[in-house]
Amino acid sequence: MNIDNANEIAVGRMMEARPVLVGVATAQDVIPGMADRQLLHAGPPLEWARMSGPMQGAVIGAVLFEKWAKDEEDAIALAVNGEISFDPCHHHGAVGPMAGVISPSMAVYVVENTTHGNFAYSNMNEGYGKVLRYGAYSPEVLDRLRWINNDMAHLLRNALAETDGIDLRALLAEALHMGDEGHNRNKAGSILMLKALAPFIARVAPTESAGEKVLRVIGDNALSVLNPVMAACKAMADAAHNVENSTLVSTMARNGTDFGIRVSGLGDRWFTAPAPTPDGLYFSGFTAEDANPDIGDSTITETVGIGGFAMAAAPAIVTFVSGTPKDALNASLEMYEITAAEHSHFTIPQLDFRGTPTGIDIRKVVELGLTPRVNTGIAHRQAGVGQVGAGLVRPPMEVFTDALVAYAEKYDL
Repeated sequence: MNIDNANEIAVGRMMEARPVLVGVATAQDVIPGMADRQLLHAGPPLEWARMSGPMQGAVIGAVLFEKWAKDEEDAIALAVNGEISFDPCHHHGAVGPMAGVISPSMAVYVVENTTHGNFAYSNMNEGYGKVLRYGAYSPEVLDRLRWINNDMAHLLRNALAETDGIDLRALLAEALHMGDEGHNRNKAGSILMLKALAPFIARVAPTESAGEKVLRVIGDNALSVLNPVMAACKAMADAAHNVENSTLVSTMARNGTDFGIRVSGLGDRWFTAPAPTPDGLYFSGFTAEDANPDIGDSTITETVGIGGFAMAAAPAIVTFVSGTPKDALNASLEMYEITAAEHSHFTIPQLDFRGTPTGIDIRKVVELGLTPRVNTGIAHRQAGVGQVGAGLVRPPMEVFTDALVAYAEKYDL
């Protein structure tokens, strides 16, 4: 099988995948291979000593959440002494935004790709401000995290059990027509998820006030849908992974220290380089000097053709990440140059309903000297401060050139 045929198969599997949100469960009960005293994190493999401030803060918070340590000092000692193991979310069919830390007793969304039978998982979204995914671990952060992972997760688990699942591919397709791009702008998608869940939340809520609180938390958080969307994208991308001879990117992820990719035809090998710092707009009181290098698994959205690749569908995103509506349009147009297909389900009204550019081909990236477009939130480099802005970033070219060299070596080209 030649490269183009392999890529056609890989991108076809990516687009044919139909991810459906089927449940909420405890991480260790459903995530394959998750061990005791193990934390999963965003991005490529990383050990404690190389972790950025937000990642270390999220690890400390997760240890305290699990009650493995009595305080911050004790939690750090466990990490330093190797008494906790770390592994990328991506090694377990999972994804997490920003630091992306998932611990064994946390609740996760369960997404099934009903086309190919694989599953993907993501943690619960805490909303904005000082939250675990930005490295915050104060008592109020942990109290809210426990409510989300216990009360809210239990109610959502029961509500989803009353449904036939939520078709996230259909939800995303509709959200793109309502001004979302699926990565940083999820206002329409979050409303659509709330609409789908609300009747069932009302049905299963033990009290009126309990149901009202969960509905309000989901409704007030414009990022509510991001985590299940990321799991949906992971399910799509995994369907395209391990296709022999394929040069398509099946993983893009960052951990706040490194930016990494994996390529379908090269198996589970990571290609990494130092993560760049996004260029964008900063919240009042913050500057580029406060920014941490790029972090999070949310680039799985660009991997399957939304996010920065669908910015033309979301002109209002530029008020958040900088630029003009024309820049958003041009960003999507540019990505057609390095991709293998136009998505058969995700379309852009502003481009006469042209399918989004899908399937990043490392050959085209290197040949054209054109790396993918990513729009992203910007974390403060210190643990717990939170998001300080949003902007645009491109992966380092080095990861694509290294991958292409490895491909040539493997296939004796």
